[in-house]
Amino acid sequence: MDASHGNRLSRARRRAGTVLAVSALIGAGLAAAGPAGPAAAAPKAPAAAADCSAAYKIEQTVDGGTTWRMCWHYNTYSGLILDKISYQPKGEPKPIPVLTSARLAQIHVPYDDGDAEFQDVTDTDFGQALQPLQAGECPGGTIKTVKVPDRGNVKGLCTTTRARGHAYRLTHDQSTGGNGKVYTAQGKDLLVYTVNKASWYEYITEWRFSSDGTITSNVGATGSLSPFDFDGGDGRGWPIGKGDQAKAESHSHNVFWRLNFGLDGSPKAKVEQYDSKVTPSANGGSPTTKTTRTPVTKELTGDRKDMRWWRVVSATGKNKDKHPRSYEIVPGASNKHIGRPYTKHDVYFTEYKKCEQYASANIGCPNGYPKSVDKWSNGETLKHPITWVNIGFHHIARDEDQQPMPVHWQGFALAPRDVTAMNPLTPQDLAGHNGQIPIGN
Repeated sequence: MDASHGNRLSRARRRAGTVLAVSALIGAGLAAAGPAGPAAAAPKAPAAAADCSAAYKIEQTVDGGTTWRMCWHYNTYSGLILDKISYQPKGEPKPIPVLTSARLAQIHVPYDDGDAEFQDVTDTDFGQALQPLQAGECPGGTIKTVKVPDRGNVKGLCTTTRARGHAYRLTHDQSTGGNGKVYTAQGKDLLVYTVNKASWYEYITEWRFSSDGTITSNVGATGSLSPFDFDGGDGRGWPIGKGDQAKAESHSHNVFWRLNFGLDGSPKAKVEQYDSKVTPSANGGSPTTKTTRTPVTKELTGDRKDMRWWRVVSATGKNKDKHPRSYEIVPGASNKHIGRPYTKHDVYFTEYKKCEQYASANIGCPNGYPKSVDKWSNGETLKHPITWVNIGFHHIARDEDQQPMPVHWQGFALAPRDVTAMNPLTPQDLAGHNGQIPIGN
């Protein structure tokens, strides 16, 4: 055995040893905790607003009068879990429930040479290794104390606000009967995040809640390249340091999220897929585009294509225009990894099963139960759909990755579609422009 291969095995054994030690501490159960202090009441059915105790509650009003409310708790494996997320823009008489729960569901890390492969959420001390945050990491916000099982109190949950730039801009052109005004506003998001360590990497799990109803989640990988992986061969590693003596092994980060929608307070929802086809004109004129809707009535493994998208539609609620409320899934940039069946698809819609919590290397189900999301999507009728999003990143190292490594982000957004009858940030001057543009107004 050569020295470089010995280093790889040594690294793998160290991580495996950490896993065994953590497993011995927490057992096979899905241990969870919240902030230090009295335990929260048992969760109830989805409500119009977060109904947890004050220590577990996050509530923030951002620009335009929009208020976000949610609860949180901390899981031994996946870390931060957000519960009972609701959105109340100005003009809505009560909060609009959006998600019953939202969580990280796996970080699958296979190395290009096939010698190492990790499930960072369930097979390392990811949840246990919540990192304490310094005041400067949460500017203008609050760092909450989390009671991590078998470890103690960690000041590791940041809630703050962060500017995002333009919320909108409109020149009300006088040439078309407008008043000549420029309508513009800057937006601000509620930001909720933690940092968890897995071996050499540190993962920033970030949730952003915008005033227009958009929810964005990103995982940022930072920390350090593994020094035990500076042995990549040609085509599987990239030279770093002086000359060609150290080649950092290339690898992938396949990140999964699990979303349990509760639109308008009900777990029942419909899933729809939309595809648009562009047809060039036969006579040299403008091309035409036709969009078709396909109801997704059974469990689905979904693949991205140009002009394809999905939405989750409320079964009970409509906006003031009588249109069903929904959220569109907007995946970010992704490098699909086809090495495992569960990484071959971009989204999954499965029927709710309580024990199905992690997209791969799942824990908590009975012995013999399939352990990955691809096995759960087997054609069952969707009544209470669970949404799984997979975003991949192929990390080919570079000199700039040391030291420390700049953050590389991967994630997705949930965009409101007909949740409100108009832009919830519409200025009062333009409030009459619903479905028409009154000339001269």
